[in-house]
Amino acid sequence: MTQTITAPTTQAAQQLRQRMLGVRLNFHWLGVRRSLNREQKQQAASAFDASSDYVAASKKLFDTRHPAFRAVTSIKNQATNLWKGMTLPFPEPGIRLLKHEDLDPFDARMQQFREQLREAVIELEHDYEELRQAARERLGQLFKTEDYPSSLIEEFAIEWDFPSVEPPSYLRQLQPELYDRECRRVQAQFDEAVQLAEQAFLDEFQNLVSHLCERLAGADDGRPKVFRDSAVDNLHTFFERFRRLEIGSSSELQQLVSDAQGLLRGVEPRQLRESHTLRSETAEQLTDVRRQLDVLLVDRPRRNILRQPRDS
Repeated sequence: MTQTITAPTTQAAQQLRQRMLGVRLNFHWLGVRRSLNREQKQQAASAFDASSDYVAASKKLFDTRHPAFRAVTSIKNQATNLWKGMTLPFPEPGIRLLKHEDLDPFDARMQQFREQLREAVIELEHDYEELRQAARERLGQLFKTEDYPSSLIEEFAIEWDFPSVEPPSYLRQLQPELYDRECRRVQAQFDEAVQLAEQAFLDEFQNLVSHLCERLAGADDGRPKVFRDSAVDNLHTFFERFRRLEIGSSSELQQLVSDAQGLLRGVEPRQLRESHTLRSETAEQLTDVRRQLDVLLVDRPRRNILRQPRDS
């Protein structure tokens, strides 16, 4: 039997529980690869004098670089990025936490993605026969008509819902003991969600600061390294998202984010390229932030998370 470790709910976890709800994003998506059948695998393996049991082989049904197909995929990526960007992680697989006040903007944006996807799939449908003909030519004997649906219109969809992350209230009357156990489990999940959020913010912040430091301080053939505007812009985006989503659980992290934001406030990428002095000073100051982040990552206290016992 697994030992149960009890930990008090932190204030940050309580605030998280009061301010946020669960949100889940799902896609219905046409697969673009098919595994080869046993005979085809044997033929492929024989070319290398290998056993087919030790060979995995598949075929690609479409040219995924086709502009119409890339347009459809782009919408999926945008929806996923929005979902992750507006939410915090949660221990339940497939679920993230969304602020109550972001519910309407999130839902409205997803509705837009759904409509954009519908239009993009219609455009893809116009090129479907062209894609199948290209696949027929490139796959040769591996081409099978039955691998392809008659239409693509129903093959792509975006779905989202808001599953409850709280214990079902009806258990309070039906099974009080079970309800109490569920309350402890949910409490532990939110404690863990705080830890996951801290870790995600720390990791992202460290990666962004380290990348910019390396670009500012490094040199290629004696010349300052070239860096893209995104090296600075991505940090500004992080500052905004951290301000909007941070949960107040780490004063040290809050201070470091504030310090870095102050260093870059009003600083444009062009200025860093043109002024060697500004570039050097910014690199030195950000390097100090990075050192403190490294210490915070190593010394960050680990929480004891409540785990429900399992029958052995």
